[in-house]
Amino acid sequence: MDDTYLTLARESESLYKEKGSKFLAFAYPVSDEEEIKEKQEALRKKYYDARHHCYAYMLGKDQEQFRANDDGEPNHSAGDPILGQIRSYNLTNVLIVVVRYFGGTKLGVGGLISAYKTAAAEAIENNEIITEIVTIPIKFTFDYLDMNDVMRLIKDYDLTIKSQDFDNTCKMAIRVREANYEVVMEKLDEIKSVSLKI
Repeated sequence: MDDTYLTLARESESLYKEKGSKFLAFAYPVSDEEEIKEKQEALRKKYYDARHHCYAYMLGKDQEQFRANDDGEPNHSAGDPILGQIRSYNLTNVLIVVVRYFGGTKLGVGGLISAYKTAAAEAIENNEIITEIVTIPIKFTFDYLDMNDVMRLIKDYDLTIKSQDFDNTCKMAIRVREANYEVVMEKLDEIKSVSLKI
Protein backbone atom coordinates (compact mmCIF):
# COMPACT_ATOMS: atom_id res chain seq x y z
CA MET A 1 0.00 0.00 0.00
CA ASP A 2 1.47 3.30 -1.06
CA ASP A 3 1.00 5.92 1.66
CA THR A 4 3.18 8.68 0.22
CA TYR A 5 2.50 11.66 -2.05
CA LEU A 6 4.41 14.56 -3.60
CA THR A 7 3.84 18.12 -2.44
CA LEU A 8 5.68 21.45 -2.06
CA ALA A 9 8.11 22.12 0.79
CA ARG A 10 7.13 25.76 1.40
CA GLU A 11 5.53 28.86 -0.14
CA SER A 12 7.07 30.20 -3.34
CA GLU A 13 6.31 32.77 -6.02
CA SER A 14 7.23 33.90 -9.52
CA LEU A 15 6.65 36.85 -11.82
CA TYR A 16 5.92 36.41 -15.53
CA LYS A 17 5.44 39.37 -17.91
CA GLU A 18 3.73 39.25 -21.30
CA LYS A 19 2.91 42.32 -23.44
CA GLY A 20 2.64 44.62 -20.44
CA SER A 21 0.53 42.21 -18.35
CA LYS A 22 2.05 40.97 -15.13
CA PHE A 23 1.31 37.48 -13.80
CA LEU A 24 2.27 37.01 -10.15
CA ALA A 25 2.13 33.31 -9.22
CA PHE A 26 1.99 32.02 -5.64
CA ALA A 27 2.37 28.33 -4.76
CA TYR A 28 1.51 26.95 -1.31
CA PRO A 29 1.50 23.58 0.43
CA VAL A 30 -2.02 23.26 1.97
CA SER A 31 -3.88 20.62 3.96
CA ASP A 32 -7.56 21.57 3.60
CA GLU A 33 -10.09 23.98 2.04
CA GLU A 34 -10.07 26.21 5.14
CA GLU A 35 -6.35 26.89 4.63
CA ILE A 36 -6.94 27.50 0.91
CA LYS A 37 -9.58 30.17 1.69
CA GLU A 38 -7.22 31.91 4.14
CA LYS A 39 -4.40 32.09 1.56
CA GLN A 40 -6.77 33.42 -1.11
CA GLU A 41 -8.23 36.08 1.18
CA ALA A 42 -4.75 37.27 2.16
CA LEU A 43 -3.78 37.62 -1.52
CA ARG A 44 -7.04 39.43 -2.38
CA LYS A 45 -6.34 41.94 0.39
CA LYS A 46 -2.71 42.46 -0.63
CA TYR A 47 -3.38 42.65 -4.41
CA TYR A 48 -6.84 44.22 -4.19
CA ASP A 49 -6.22 46.31 -7.33
CA ALA A 50 -5.49 43.31 -9.61
CA ARG A 51 -8.05 42.40 -12.25
CA HIS A 52 -7.91 38.61 -11.86
CA HIS A 53 -7.07 36.13 -9.09
CA CYS A 54 -7.11 32.80 -10.94
CA TYR A 55 -6.30 29.61 -9.08
CA ALA A 56 -6.26 25.84 -8.92
CA TYR A 57 -5.77 23.40 -6.09
CA MET A 58 -5.43 19.68 -5.53
CA LEU A 59 -6.06 17.89 -2.22
CA GLY A 60 -5.82 14.31 -0.96
CA LYS A 61 -3.26 11.55 -1.32
CA ASP A 62 -5.12 10.20 -4.37
CA GLN A 63 -5.65 13.70 -5.84
CA GLU A 64 -9.40 13.17 -5.56
CA GLN A 65 -10.29 16.75 -4.60
CA PHE A 66 -9.47 19.55 -7.03
CA ARG A 67 -10.78 22.81 -8.44
CA ALA A 68 -9.81 25.34 -11.09
CA ASN A 69 -11.17 28.91 -11.33
CA ASP A 70 -10.76 31.43 -14.18
CA ASP A 71 -11.95 34.45 -12.13
CA GLY A 72 -13.36 36.35 -15.11
CA GLU A 73 -10.80 35.27 -17.73
CA PRO A 74 -12.23 33.38 -20.76
CA ASN A 75 -13.38 29.83 -19.92
CA HIS A 76 -10.55 27.34 -19.36
CA SER A 77 -7.85 29.94 -20.17
CA ALA A 78 -6.46 30.34 -16.61
CA GLY A 79 -7.58 27.83 -13.94
CA ASP A 80 -7.16 24.75 -16.14
CA PRO A 81 -3.59 25.58 -17.27
CA ILE A 82 -2.65 26.15 -13.58
CA LEU A 83 -4.25 22.82 -12.60
CA GLY A 84 -2.46 21.19 -15.52
CA GLN A 85 0.90 22.20 -14.04
CA ILE A 86 -0.03 20.77 -10.61
CA ARG A 87 -0.95 17.51 -12.40
CA SER A 88 2.14 17.44 -14.60
CA TYR A 89 4.37 17.57 -11.51
CA ASN A 90 2.11 14.93 -9.87
CA LEU A 91 1.56 17.17 -6.81
CA THR A 92 -1.21 17.22 -4.25
CA ASN A 93 -2.11 19.30 -1.17
CA VAL A 94 -1.09 22.30 -3.25
CA LEU A 95 -2.71 25.66 -4.07
CA ILE A 96 -1.46 27.93 -6.87
CA VAL A 97 -2.90 31.42 -7.32
CA VAL A 98 -1.93 33.60 -10.28
CA VAL A 99 -2.71 37.31 -9.84
CA ARG A 100 -2.93 39.22 -13.14
CA TYR A 101 -2.42 42.91 -13.70
CA PHE A 102 -3.74 43.77 -17.17
CA GLY A 103 -1.20 45.65 -19.28
CA GLY A 104 -3.52 47.07 -21.96
CA THR A 105 -2.84 44.52 -24.71
CA LYS A 106 -5.19 41.56 -25.08
CA LEU A 107 -3.32 38.26 -25.22
CA GLY A 108 -6.06 36.11 -26.72
CA VAL A 109 -7.06 32.72 -25.29
CA GLY A 110 -3.89 31.00 -26.53
CA GLY A 111 -1.69 33.72 -25.04
CA LEU A 112 -3.54 33.55 -21.72
CA ILE A 113 -3.22 29.75 -21.50
CA SER A 114 0.50 30.02 -22.17
CA ALA A 115 1.01 32.86 -19.64
CA TYR A 116 -0.92 31.17 -16.79
CA LYS A 117 0.79 27.83 -17.49
CA THR A 118 4.27 29.44 -17.48
CA ALA A 119 3.62 31.49 -14.32
CA ALA A 120 2.37 28.40 -12.43
CA ALA A 121 5.30 26.25 -13.65
CA GLU A 122 7.83 28.89 -12.56
CA ALA A 123 6.28 29.10 -9.06
CA ILE A 124 6.67 25.30 -8.77
CA GLU A 125 10.24 25.45 -10.14
CA ASN A 126 11.10 28.07 -7.48
CA ASN A 127 10.05 25.59 -4.79
CA GLU A 128 11.18 22.15 -3.70
CA ILE A 129 9.10 19.01 -4.33
CA ILE A 130 9.10 16.69 -1.33
CA THR A 131 7.62 13.28 -0.52
CA GLU A 132 5.17 13.32 2.37
CA ILE A 133 3.80 10.31 4.24
CA VAL A 134 0.10 9.93 4.98
CA THR A 135 -0.38 9.65 8.74
CA ILE A 136 -3.42 8.96 10.91
CA PRO A 137 -3.91 10.55 14.35
CA ILE A 138 -4.51 8.30 17.38
CA LYS A 139 -5.37 9.52 20.89
CA PHE A 140 -5.33 7.24 23.90
CA THR A 141 -4.87 7.02 27.67
CA PHE A 142 -2.91 4.43 29.65
CA ASP A 143 -1.65 3.69 33.16
CA TYR A 144 1.74 5.05 34.11
CA LEU A 145 2.89 1.47 34.83
CA ASP A 146 2.59 0.66 31.10
CA MET A 147 4.82 3.57 30.06
CA ASN A 148 7.71 1.31 28.93
CA ASP A 149 5.47 -0.74 26.63
CA VAL A 150 3.97 2.39 25.07
CA MET A 151 7.38 4.03 24.56
CA ARG A 152 8.80 0.83 23.04
CA LEU A 153 5.92 0.76 20.54
CA ILE A 154 6.56 4.42 19.63
CA LYS A 155 10.27 3.68 19.08
CA ASP A 156 9.68 0.42 17.12
CA TYR A 157 7.29 2.07 14.64
CA ASP A 158 8.94 5.51 14.58
CA LEU A 159 5.69 7.21 15.66
CA THR A 160 5.36 10.96 16.05
CA ILE A 161 4.19 12.19 19.45
CA LYS A 162 1.93 15.23 19.00
CA SER A 163 1.14 15.74 22.69
CA GLN A 164 1.61 13.90 25.97
CA ASP A 165 0.53 14.35 29.56
CA PHE A 166 1.97 12.07 32.22
CA ASP A 167 0.00 11.63 35.43
CA ASN A 168 -1.60 8.62 37.16
CA THR A 169 -3.49 8.23 33.92
CA CYS A 170 -1.29 9.24 31.01
CA LYS A 171 -2.66 10.84 27.84
CA MET A 172 -0.98 10.74 24.46
CA ALA A 173 -1.74 11.87 20.91
CA ILE A 174 0.40 10.30 18.17
CA ARG A 175 0.50 10.12 14.38
CA VAL A 176 1.04 6.75 12.74
CA ARG A 177 2.03 6.05 9.15
CA GLU A 178 -1.03 4.81 7.25
CA ALA A 179 0.71 1.58 6.18
CA ASN A 180 1.43 0.73 9.86
CA TYR A 181 -1.96 1.78 11.25
CA GLU A 182 -3.53 -1.69 11.66
CA VAL A 183 -0.47 -3.26 13.29
CA VAL A 184 0.02 -0.31 15.67
CA MET A 185 -3.65 -0.51 16.68
CA GLU A 186 -3.23 -4.25 17.40
CA LYS A 187 -0.10 -3.59 19.50
CA LEU A 188 -1.87 -0.84 21.47
CA ASP A 189 -4.75 -3.25 22.06
CA GLU A 190 -2.29 -5.74 23.62
CA ILE A 191 -1.30 -3.19 26.30
CA LYS A 192 -3.94 -3.79 29.00
CA SER A 193 -4.49 -0.26 30.29
CA VAL A 194 -4.67 1.47 26.90
CA SER A 195 -8.00 3.10 26.18
CA LEU A 196 -8.50 4.67 22.75
CA LYS A 197 -10.27 8.02 22.33
CA ILE A 198 -12.17 8.21 19.08
